[in-house]
Amino acid sequence: MTRQGWSTRRIALALYPFGAGAAAVNVFFASLIFSWIGGPVASTAWSIGLGCLIGGPATWYFARHIRQLMDEADGKETP
Repeated sequence: MTRQGWSTRRIALALYPFGAGAAAVNVFFASLIFSWIGGPVASTAWSIGLGCLIGGPATWYFARHIRQLMDEADGKETP
């Protein structure tokens, strides 16, 4: 059985900028919350760097979920 539409890899590549950006914002806000107990506030560069690192796996799992939903909508079995 062949899949129609985008592959998981293509979906992940298309959504990666959004996933990395969302992860960077979350890292920054987490550092702000951590600063309440005496921790340092992350700089912009650190937030973006960690966001790019964390955003990769997060986007991949989200793309897998989207691909599964696409297969389900097409009425196919998921592998």
